[in-house]
Amino acid sequence: MERQIITINEERCTGCGACVPDCPEGALRIIDGKARLVGDLFCDGLGACLGACPEDAIHVEVREADPYNERVVMIENIIPKGENTIRAHLYHLKDHNADTFLQEAVDTLKIKDARLYAKFSKEIYGEPESAAEELSVNTYEHSHGGGCPGSLARSFGEPAKAAAAVHETGNIPSELQHWPVQMHLINPASPHFRKSDFLLAADCTAFSMGGMHPELIKNHTLGIACPKLDDGLEIYQDKIIKLIDEAEINTLTVSVMEVPCCSGLLQIAVSAAKTAKRNIPVKYIKIGIKGEILQEQWVTV
Repeated sequence: MERQIITINEERCTGCGACVPDCPEGALRIIDGKARLVGDLFCDGLGACLGACPEDAIHVEVREADPYNERVVMIENIIPKGENTIRAHLYHLKDHNADTFLQEAVDTLKIKDARLYAKFSKEIYGEPESAAEELSVNTYEHSHGGGCPGSLARSFGEPAKAAAAVHETGNIPSELQHWPVQMHLINPASPHFRKSDFLLAADCTAFSMGGMHPELIKNHTLGIACPKLDDGLEIYQDKIIKLIDEAEINTLTVSVMEVPCCSGLLQIAVSAAKTAKRNIPVKYIKIGIKGEILQEQWVTV
């Protein structure tokens, strides 16, 4: 996928190493007398290292690169270095308004260390130190997904039911305007996409959010996808570009779950929007595992 990532001018680089401490993500190393980017997935592209280079040898460019993986960065490079590095990394993300990565980082703390999660969730978000409450109700790390926070098994007990919101089966009207809806199956040239407001929804959102149809799908065309399990994600990006440039959709809304593995769908959408010739508004909606909307905002592309 195309995204922002640093590039190093080897002719300018003197190998002084000034950039390395300013990259808590661990993306930079001095190798053979030059600064090297040791892995695309460690570089978030936000440029914390730029100001540290006295030779102006580091810049940010847009190119094909492996998606940045916040969870891997936290587990391999941030948490083992201690609280000062964790704090520097979290505030780096916060200062750059990298809300999705910031949430992934805090969620990873929740899985790896309840004490650190309680400490930093309060410091970053002003939330009470209630990690024990968050981690109660039968939570444990499921073997599926290699320990991915999104694969945690947890029990909610009986679903909350407001009397006025209870519907009998079959009485809730569908707001779906077309078929198919899976991203591999949709055709951007289909007439129903023309000049529409398009919703790109992670698969699990519809099963988590009880009001998905009236609140999100209504008045939207739809494409569904799973950034963790689907193959051929580059095809999704190409289709979104065609929807923007050829179908001339009015807006692009991306709804994802709060779990870290879901954020890749937003990255695909933003990358497509940046590549497209037309500029359209992009909205990001994050849904909690209990179905509540946790965050809704327009994204700068």
